[in-house]
Amino acid sequence: MRTLDIAGLASIFEGLPENPRVVVSGNFASPHVAIGILDKAVPAYRLHALNAQPGLPDREGVTLETAFVGPGMRRSPRLAYVPARLSLVPQLFVRTLPPDVVILHTSRVIDGTVSMGMEVNILPAAVEAVRARGGIVVAQVNARMPYTFGDAVLPVESVDYAIEVDEALPSPAGGGLDDTSAAIGALVAERVPDGATLQMGIGAVPDAVLHGLKSRRGLKLWSEMFSDGILPLEQVGALDPDTPLTASFLFGSEELYRWVDRNPRVLMLRTETTNAPALIARNPLMVSVNTALQVDLFAQANASRIKARIFSGFGGQTDFIVGAVHSAGGQSFMALRSWHPKADVSTIIPLVDEPVTSFQPTAVITEQGVADIWGHDERSQARHLIEHAAHPRVREELWEEAHALGLA
Repeated sequence: MRTLDIAGLASIFEGLPENPRVVVSGNFASPHVAIGILDKAVPAYRLHALNAQPGLPDREGVTLETAFVGPGMRRSPRLAYVPARLSLVPQLFVRTLPPDVVILHTSRVIDGTVSMGMEVNILPAAVEAVRARGGIVVAQVNARMPYTFGDAVLPVESVDYAIEVDEALPSPAGGGLDDTSAAIGALVAERVPDGATLQMGIGAVPDAVLHGLKSRRGLKLWSEMFSDGILPLEQVGALDPDTPLTASFLFGSEELYRWVDRNPRVLMLRTETTNAPALIARNPLMVSVNTALQVDLFAQANASRIKARIFSGFGGQTDFIVGAVHSAGGQSFMALRSWHPKADVSTIIPLVDEPVTSFQPTAVITEQGVADIWGHDERSQARHLIEHAAHPRVREELWEEAHALGLA
């Protein structure tokens, strides 16, 4: 690994092939300093990042490429969305999306290694693919990036060039726990037994679920990601101390970053492992909690599109739903508000008119109640959704639509 200054790294980038594909750390770990140098040195390139946050270059000449759209790419006219389950995204780098450069955001060097810290995800596969085809790996080495273990660790020989920074990591502001989220979280938590293995995302509802699990014991984590909601469970002894917390990326507060730094309790693994349905299914009592924009009376969920325009993507939702329902005693919950406050519409609808993201969870849970899905005939599923999950304002209309659809 050769450490360069800004001019030196710019000269490396200037030598790239025409319109190169550049894969970078996504979520809240994007290496903005190195990306800024790239953007000034290369007139046209494809920038690949998962769940990109605001601040990435978005100009003529830059194609924003992703399999999961974040707010930093969502409204760009230069967005190139590649539909793919998260577990399969790593395969794209050796099939249809070969990278020319990978830019990582890493910890400082420790014992001849660096750690990708809070963002492992698809990056190990990208590094392997770019090295196999003679491309380059660049690290933005940050003294404040936590050093995490597992697939996060890379020998310095795997990195060609580095630029050193000392910058605070982003800490996304957490929203308060509103009454609706708290009600949904409490209903989900009631269905989680002692000894369960959890998959949780980010947001008010997952935080509310975790808040309701403080009295449980022996809980485990096998998830795409985790955030600050896991800390109170650790503090009260709800987590199994003999099982590492397994995830592929994380983000949250400075307290979380300090806690994970060189913490042997945390194991960061590559996406192909954390999101493999067969490996998810090996966890007993697996509980997967996801959300959606809409769920219809056939228990089909749209979690990806609004008015046909891509909003996010498949992500790991399908991976974890399939893995959880194949787990011994496993459950998959679709948790959402019954009424969308901004759009002022019901989230339980007769039939989705967008591409379906997933279908047939164990149950759909809103603040109205729990609609059991799996194992029930289609008419019972529709009845449960109307009577237990839908907002009272639309139940009569949903019954009319259910008759028209042959579900009543």
